[in-house]
Amino acid sequence: MRGTIDERYEYQQDIIRYLTEHDGYIERKDAYFDILHAMDPELLMSFLNKTQPDEMAALKKMYKDDLQETIVNSINSFAVSKNGSILYLLKHGIEIANHKLTLLYEKPATNFNPELTKKYESNILSVMQEVHYIHKENDADQNKQRVDLVLFVNGIAIISIELKSNGQGQNYEDAIEQYRKDRDPKARLFLFKAGCLVNFAMDCEEVYMTTKLDKEATFFMPFNKGKGEGVFSGAGNPILKDDYDVSYMWKDIFTKDTLIELITKFIFIEKKESKDEVTGKKKVSERVIFPRYHQLDALRKIIADLKINHTDQNYLIEHSAGSGKTNTIAWLAHRLASLHDNDDHQIFDNIIIMTDRVVVDRQLQKAIMGLEHRSGLIQVMNDKCTSADLKYALESNTKIIVTTIQKFPYVVDLIKDSNDKNVDLKNKKFAVIIDEAHSSTAGKDMIAVTQTLSTEKEDDDIDLQDALVKEIQGSGKQNNVSMFAFTATPKSTTLHLFGRQDKNGNWAPFHLYSMKQAIEEGYILDVLANYTTYKTYYKINKEIQNDPELQTSDAKRQIAKIVDLDDTNIDQKVNIILDHFINHVMPELGGNAKAMVITASREAAVKYKFAFEKVIKKNNYTDIKTLVAFSGKVKLNDDEYTEASINGFSEDKTAKEFNKPEYKLLLVANKYQTGFDQPKLCAMYILKPLHGVNTVQTLSRLNRICPPYEKIPFVLDFVNDYKSVEKDFEPYYTTTLLSNSVTPQSVANLAMKIDGYYILVPRDVDDANQILHQKKITSRDKQTLSFFFNRVTEEISKRDKEEQKEIYQALKSFKRCYEFLLQVSDLEDIELQKKYDFIIYLLKYMNINKPGEGYDLTNKVKAYNFNQKKTGEFKDNKHNSSPVVKLPVADSVNLSEEKKKKLSEIIREINEKTGSDFDEDVAVKSMLQIKDLMMKSNHLKSSAANNKEKDFELTYFDNIDNILVDGLDQNQKFFTFLLKNKEFKKEILGTFAEEIYKALRQDNKPEI
Repeated sequence: MRGTIDERYEYQQDIIRYLTEHDGYIERKDAYFDILHAMDPELLMSFLNKTQPDEMAALKKMYKDDLQETIVNSINSFAVSKNGSILYLLKHGIEIANHKLTLLYEKPATNFNPELTKKYESNILSVMQEVHYIHKENDADQNKQRVDLVLFVNGIAIISIELKSNGQGQNYEDAIEQYRKDRDPKARLFLFKAGCLVNFAMDCEEVYMTTKLDKEATFFMPFNKGKGEGVFSGAGNPILKDDYDVSYMWKDIFTKDTLIELITKFIFIEKKESKDEVTGKKKVSERVIFPRYHQLDALRKIIADLKINHTDQNYLIEHSAGSGKTNTIAWLAHRLASLHDNDDHQIFDNIIIMTDRVVVDRQLQKAIMGLEHRSGLIQVMNDKCTSADLKYALESNTKIIVTTIQKFPYVVDLIKDSNDKNVDLKNKKFAVIIDEAHSSTAGKDMIAVTQTLSTEKEDDDIDLQDALVKEIQGSGKQNNVSMFAFTATPKSTTLHLFGRQDKNGNWAPFHLYSMKQAIEEGYILDVLANYTTYKTYYKINKEIQNDPELQTSDAKRQIAKIVDLDDTNIDQKVNIILDHFINHVMPELGGNAKAMVITASREAAVKYKFAFEKVIKKNNYTDIKTLVAFSGKVKLNDDEYTEASINGFSEDKTAKEFNKPEYKLLLVANKYQTGFDQPKLCAMYILKPLHGVNTVQTLSRLNRICPPYEKIPFVLDFVNDYKSVEKDFEPYYTTTLLSNSVTPQSVANLAMKIDGYYILVPRDVDDANQILHQKKITSRDKQTLSFFFNRVTEEISKRDKEEQKEIYQALKSFKRCYEFLLQVSDLEDIELQKKYDFIIYLLKYMNINKPGEGYDLTNKVKAYNFNQKKTGEFKDNKHNSSPVVKLPVADSVNLSEEKKKKLSEIIREINEKTGSDFDEDVAVKSMLQIKDLMMKSNHLKSSAANNKEKDFELTYFDNIDNILVDGLDQNQKFFTFLLKNKEFKKEILGTFAEEIYKALRQDNKPEI
């Protein structure tokens, strides 16, 4: 940045100079400003006379010399009225004596009408400096009550700016302080909804904004571009060598095109209705919503790309929690609905907004409907709408359709079975906006979406070969469909489906607003900033004389469940949680802080609920009430419980009731861990293993800010290791990249592996496909299909239990990988498609007995000597970014052999103290060096702690190359050899997989 400058002159004059010389602004003197009406009346009249001479002439005859005063007073009266606003007037104009006056001309969507373009160019932008916004009796007060810059459109004040110079020891914080202490919110220039649309506090490096002045309670938000790219992204602005870091404000934001686009397409007034729990009265609160920079930037880049590529591309938007995703989706939908390319051709016929929730998200629904639109433009498929309603909406002229992904599989069948030959989606083009893409874009549901919107038309006379080809073609990227996927935590499949390949060949998001930037800008909190871990110590004894033979993994799962549900263990943890909550959490947010307890099962949720009630009653904690959340029914001690029966009200009221002051703790079992937005949630108590994206989604329930309070998030974790949790966050902290892919050859290899089991009869596969692709399937056909599938399941049941599991896993892996490949490639293999169609139905018929589950350990073992010990406190640690993720590769699916042990040996293994350290063997030989490096891998530790052995092997083989590269300095020659020899590398290192898995698992077992 340049040397010291004077804020009042050089900086301010540089901005004005650029606005007048490059952006077409007129500089006006402060004397022209009407303080009582926040206007430049002379410029307003000039605009109206030039653009609407007939209306002005008619009004002139009526009002004569009072015309200017009449127009100014009419505008002012509506702007300051309860239901009025200056924004509404700018968008819709004002009617005076049955004559409509337009106060702002928006940019036309096309160039078809030159007259509209001419009127748009007639809009007048102007700037004033040192604007006195309030009348004062003495000069001292008048000098104090001046705003550095005010921007006008057609004589109406829309933006105020307070400038500060870093070189003079001041920054945006001083400008914010000036707005809060020295600027009167009741002054006409700053009056909410009637005055400026937005107020900027700006120094030479950063910009902050607010849409409502409210003295000390005024809330300012960053309006910065973000600094750095990819893993280096963060808050602030890029440092410019020969310009101000905030020059984008006058070179972009304040230009005519951007300002008028913001007013007509982005800024809106959000209304929220709440009910006073005491009086029952409804209260409506309002906010003027001005887009944040990343929201504006994302939409602009998407629109610019669409004008070039039309429907050829998909778009992955990786926006962190706290990014304002709901509004971004709403803005995008409205923009796409009227988007034309550079040749004035409409790009999309229908905009479909999809959520993976069973019921369309109400917040999203309100945001879509809240933006101004003509009647019939939007249809929300609520829970009462059927798939037939969705089909009708797709066929009609409804522009924006909001629905759930669950309805699409039924739409495929409805369209195929339609007798209306005029119904045709072939010539329509679709934009599909997907909310929370990480969980709604895999498998049959997503294939159903692409098939429904496919350009392929159903024919009456079509043979099986053509049907299979059309099915394949209708499952991948469609030429008439672009998908816009929003998520904060993209999985590997999501990156490949919607991402773009960067210069390094990695699949990357189209637009990024990182978790790191959101935390640094203060929109969300760092949930790992106050993290405490506990470890449960206990002993186990066999309570029976006989020594049955069991599967190791199943026995360990059963023992873990026995430990988890033990009354002594629960009571100890409940006391620790309540002690922490009362002393460290409850006083937060003015005594309104809440907490969530993450339990391992529905049974655990119920038992913990009763344990909490017992301790609360015993200690007379009258100000603490608890709620529980789980699905279905739970049976304990012959009594049956549901969420509703325990809480005393229906499930759909739980979230609303939890918002009441008396409810402090919410105990959940696989519920409210994603998508739950409760700003008063300050603490989380973890009682179950978390892994991968589930860790991020669960803990992110804590990241919401709660103005005006300085919220501090707390986590007490009784199960997970902090390093493992931190590792789970790393792929999503900055950007997320995918470095590999599923290949057609790997899927073909998996198909050959299935063939090698000799369970599928090729003739049955062919005949089944012939039936499945008929227009109508009869009862006799269904019987024939059942025969085919039962024949396979009977053949599988003849194999030993290990081979049964292998076959089942291979079938599931083929289904998953083939579905993914269909959506991301041009693969056209009819035989593979037939096999896939057969297998997806076959899997529904299969019921593989899971070995080792036949022996119930309930009452056969006993856990005792429980002790909860704090193992670590982690505060404000600096987080790393590990952006690269990988897909599970089809040809890496191998099952580890389950080894049986006597029950007494299993108990001894669990009770045995661990602590293996291979560091002493590092220098022995190269293979042990590799094993040692793997033992140190936090990623493998996390995977081993949270996965079965077969799933651990996927992570193990995916991480081999990274670990070899890390260890090159120890034995470069041998490690380089292994990197170049894939088969030898896999054969050698495969011998360590089972041993490493066991060792890492032991390091995470409770000590005795």
